[in-house]
Amino acid sequence: MKILGISAFYHDSAACLVVDGEIIAAAQEERFTRVKHDSNFPVYAARYCLKEAGLTAEQLDYVGFYDKPLLKFDRLLETYLDYAPAGFRSFLKAMPLWMKEKLWMPDLIRTEMAKANGTDDERAAKKVGKKFQWRLLFGDHHESHAASAFYPSPFEEAAILTIDGVGEWATSSLGVGRGNEITLLKELRFPDSLGLLYSAFTYYTGFKVNSGEYKVMGLAPYGEPKYVSLIKDHLAEVREDGSIRMNHEYFSYSQGLRMTNPAFDKLFGARPRKAESLITQREMDLARSIQVITEEVMMKMVGHARRETRMKRLCMAGGVALNCVANGRILREGPFEDIWIQPAAGDAGGAIGIALAIWHRYLEKERISPEKAGTWQSSRSASNNGLPRYADGMKGSFLGPRDTVEDIETFLAMRNLPYTKYSREELPSVVAELLAAEKIIGLHQGRMEFGPRALGGRSIIGDPRSPSMQSVMNLKIKYRESFRPFAPSVTREHVSDWFNLNYESPYMLLVADVLERYRTQLSDDERNLWGIGKLNLKRSGIPAVTHVDYSARIQTVRRETNPLYWDIIEAFRQETGCPVIVNTSFNVRGEPIVCTPEDSYRCFMRTKMDYLVLETCVLDKSEQPKFQDSADWRGDFKLD
Repeated sequence: MKILGISAFYHDSAACLVVDGEIIAAAQEERFTRVKHDSNFPVYAARYCLKEAGLTAEQLDYVGFYDKPLLKFDRLLETYLDYAPAGFRSFLKAMPLWMKEKLWMPDLIRTEMAKANGTDDERAAKKVGKKFQWRLLFGDHHESHAASAFYPSPFEEAAILTIDGVGEWATSSLGVGRGNEITLLKELRFPDSLGLLYSAFTYYTGFKVNSGEYKVMGLAPYGEPKYVSLIKDHLAEVREDGSIRMNHEYFSYSQGLRMTNPAFDKLFGARPRKAESLITQREMDLARSIQVITEEVMMKMVGHARRETRMKRLCMAGGVALNCVANGRILREGPFEDIWIQPAAGDAGGAIGIALAIWHRYLEKERISPEKAGTWQSSRSASNNGLPRYADGMKGSFLGPRDTVEDIETFLAMRNLPYTKYSREELPSVVAELLAAEKIIGLHQGRMEFGPRALGGRSIIGDPRSPSMQSVMNLKIKYRESFRPFAPSVTREHVSDWFNLNYESPYMLLVADVLERYRTQLSDDERNLWGIGKLNLKRSGIPAVTHVDYSARIQTVRRETNPLYWDIIEAFRQETGCPVIVNTSFNVRGEPIVCTPEDSYRCFMRTKMDYLVLETCVLDKSEQPKFQDSADWRGDFKLD
């Protein structure tokens, strides 16, 4: 039984192929088109998924779309009428697209699937699409999120919490998963939304909505929570069950083209910060304040979920579930024994959710969870070898395209690019020695990751012990804001030796503190620094991955999931005594994570990276021919 899941037309379009209940392939459209957060129908991602399984579109049994366009249209139309005439400009912008395409979604999907199958001509694609025999099904947005959270999780039963901006009407939902069944119990509805509240502050602090929320989270530790009371008194009532009631006198997202309005500006004493302008203490304090509110709301939500469901385990999805600072608190302080978060928690993950929901809910197929199969054991307990068993349905999120060594050598030969080829056994030590010499390396190996995080398949890696590594990577490699922190990848066996965490974090979705014994003593003057003045202080023995509040967004690495990456980190440990390396996504600011060897080489040559590893082929920057772009490459990507 072959099922293709699709998410599209809002942001982060994606496709996922499930065969007999197993996730075979998944990818975001942006990786192929090189347009970050591409919202178009995932023609190329669907084409890849079919190719990975050796299928054609005719051989599919079901195609599922992750939400219900008619219900979303109902919400948009009702909202415009409620706010008329204030929302007329937004209405005029949105309605032509709906009338032309989105209300005719079944025909559109069939035509686009014909293109994914290789029929490029529009008229021919329409004819081919009508002949497809597969059945097309539509899922509810938050049910797709819930399915993406529960079905791939290791748990036999769990509470389910989904939190994002808005789907059709729901903005958050609470449910229960048991075996192959999911039951949604409660929902918070538009226009009250924790995700939209956070996005309003993303917009107001000068970052891009649906893209820059993680920057607000990273900026928060530089600020003070001085606006928390103002937010609670004027913008949002926070209730004990985690639901919120927003005062829409201060927001424009219901009826306009902006997130906030002049009343919001007056409340905080200024207009929104202009993108790319100087970040001041005010933006830092705003970021800290909305982060504090978000953590409070999420903690109340999970407390309510525990009381309502009486479950011991929690699954999460939705864009807000990418807030790894709040997730770390939920793990440490929350009422659940175990948590699992969908690595593609945003809309891209909806493609996985709808495909698995068709298999388990619509077709009523049995689900054998890793817990039931005996391949999962809680990190709260220890097995005989000291490392609990761990498995989930996401396969480490390595679900994208891969390149063989032969493919890579062909690419390099065609361009006459010099490289050194090593054996698989030699490579980890070679890379570890380069890292120990403070060289910055682009790593392209195995299958590409699905979701927003690079996890060692398409990563830029470095030595975390280097005091200059963060600034060099931010300014000369990523070309991004200097305040942004980098994540540590650490072998699962050693995570609790360096961080206040003894739990699985394979998808870089949990934040925990660096242990006291690795922290550097600061002087009184250093401790009293404010704002961005905190940035360049050496806070620990691994300063490149230690944020200003001593926290780190941790990725734990297991050998069975990502063997080459684990071997590199272990070789670095043997070389230096440190089982931690810096891991950031292989791209520059505004660019999607690289997909192909050509993407990787181009990014390598455009930046100050020292070496590029393409599987077992190692390229030294100093040996490469002069690289010329046809134009200034910074114009290729819109800043996020």
